[in-house]
Amino acid sequence: MDHCACFAANGLATVSLAAGQGFTVSVAATDLWSAGELPRWSNADGLVSNLFATGSDESGAAAGVQIGQGFGNLEMGNLSAPFGALVAQIGSGSYFLVGTNYSGTASTAGTLKLFYWDSANVDNVGSVLASVNVSAVPEPGTYALMAGGLGMLAWFARRRRA
Repeated sequence: MDHCACFAANGLATVSLAAGQGFTVSVAATDLWSAGELPRWSNADGLVSNLFATGSDESGAAAGVQIGQGFGNLEMGNLSAPFGALVAQIGSGSYFLVGTNYSGTASTAGTLKLFYWDSANVDNVGSVLASVNVSAVPEPGTYALMAGGLGMLAWFARRRRA
């Protein structure tokens, strides 16, 4: 698991991925971080709707106080995503939205970096705990063995019919 108190400029490097490797990133929807003065607290999905303090969350505000609201999307590079969202990049590839739950396949090899999507990071506070899980990538020999086994099954099946 990796903590991500990351900003649009540098991101947090997490794991190395091979092209085609599956991975997931998850963050609790109740885990909050902030893009600055109220009402700018959000979870990893970003500033997408009104959010009210529970009295025991990271904002420190009293229960019922509005701590977040929708701020629209921020466009940087190739991505338009909600302010305060968790986004990622593999190597020097394109940014993509992760939010609280993401499951996908690495389009290229490289290090998975996580970012807090904001244009002015000087007033950002807090962090979210991101869990990154990576699927094993089969070795080329595994594919060869599997193809050989399927070939043998087809040969046996054909022989039985004859």
